[in-house]
Amino acid sequence: MSAKPITPFLGAVPAAFPKNESERIQKLLSYEVLDTEKECAYDDLTRLAAHICGTPIGLVSLVDVSRQWFKASQGLGDVAQTPRDLAFCAHAILKPQVLVVPNALEDSRFANNPLVTGEPHIRFYAGAPLISPEGYALGTLCVIDSVPRELSSSQIDALETLARQVVSQLEMRLTVQQVKREIKEREQAEAQLKQANADLEDKIKERTTLIAQKNTQLEAALQELQQAQIHLVHSEKISSLGQLVSGVAHEINNPLGFVSGSIGHLKGYTADLVELLELYQSLYGEDHPDIGDKLADVDINFVKEDIFKLLSSMKIGTQRMIEIVRSLRNFSRLDHNGFQLANIHDGIDSTLMLLSYRMAQVGPQQSAVAVVKEYGNLPEINCDIGQLNQVFMNLFANAVDAFDEMSNDTEVIKPSLTIGTQQQGDWIVINISDNGPGMPPEMLKDIFQPFFTTKPTNRGTGLGLSISHQVITEKHRGEISCYSQLGKGTTFTIRLPM
Repeated sequence: MSAKPITPFLGAVPAAFPKNESERIQKLLSYEVLDTEKECAYDDLTRLAAHICGTPIGLVSLVDVSRQWFKASQGLGDVAQTPRDLAFCAHAILKPQVLVVPNALEDSRFANNPLVTGEPHIRFYAGAPLISPEGYALGTLCVIDSVPRELSSSQIDALETLARQVVSQLEMRLTVQQVKREIKEREQAEAQLKQANADLEDKIKERTTLIAQKNTQLEAALQELQQAQIHLVHSEKISSLGQLVSGVAHEINNPLGFVSGSIGHLKGYTADLVELLELYQSLYGEDHPDIGDKLADVDINFVKEDIFKLLSSMKIGTQRMIEIVRSLRNFSRLDHNGFQLANIHDGIDSTLMLLSYRMAQVGPQQSAVAVVKEYGNLPEINCDIGQLNQVFMNLFANAVDAFDEMSNDTEVIKPSLTIGTQQQGDWIVINISDNGPGMPPEMLKDIFQPFFTTKPTNRGTGLGLSISHQVITEKHRGEISCYSQLGKGTTFTIRLPM
């Protein structure tokens, strides 16, 4: 609303300030109503007051520090405010009752007021104070006329009632403002909470990412530790086995070679002695008393026949021992290191020979394991045959352990181990199957994990299959898998690239 103040003149009697002026002004300002646009509710109350009182002018006047400002006006044109010193309303707020001035020219407070002597020529004034709930008089709802008049008691009551409605509008405004502030504060709080949640989510994501990275690092460190342990155990086993085989081979090989070589000479010497003995017998016969007596004590024909049998048995025994030593050396490949061309079948056969003592009596029935070889035509492949022999040893030994763990009522006609080999394209495929007790499906997913074992306590380390998996997949870039059914047996399949 544009302001068009009336120029003040001398002669007005300013009203005194209320005792609570400072608090009253603070309360007025709290409504945030000064200098706001027109509102229909206040205009309606102003028109209604003027109509009830029969006056041409009706005002909602708010008394500010140095002015009175009209929130609503009826019949006053575009006048928005007047100086407080000229305001009738400044006098009306000093008392809680309606201030009625029947004739301003007869009232010493207003007779010389420029608003009386000049436009708008006020003669009659009646103003009901706008009292806030705290008791502060904020202004008035007033009616004005240019002619003297009186108000009836009902008109005065109506003016007071309408004044209370103006205060209600102001309080409602205050409530709305408070609600708006609360809404704004709530929106700000929600925005802050939303931002805080976003920040928290970012921090959680960052922390989750960091934890995931740490977990990955820990898992990698754990895997490295497990691989180091496996490698250490494997290296220690291979080293111990190598030392054992080396010692056995060294201690046995030389005397075995001496015995094996001497048997041939001994057989020749024996043949010479037998020939000499036969010559003596032909020349002297039984006529010589001493020879006759000795021939009577010794069955010379049996001795001649049996001594050659003994030499043949010794030759076979030493040859068997030479084959065992050769199998030991072939199993651990002490004379070779790393990858080279090797025959897979030789490695399997040497491993079976070393395990033959364990396979002689297995299971509750103490039966020998029947080994079925279904060898295909395989070329030599580039591999670390010593480590592959370790894999074969682990798989064969596990099969034997499985037979040993069978209960007495397990229906197995005869323990058997079937070894099949074949070439499939650029791959060598080795199947090792037993007809043992088998394993449940939930165990198959963990059998190649380090330290996982199906054997009773103190019977296994849980490293054999893990080492085998590492040798096949990492060292030879191959594949190893397991298929098993309870009561049907287990099959390991090894695929090696040629």
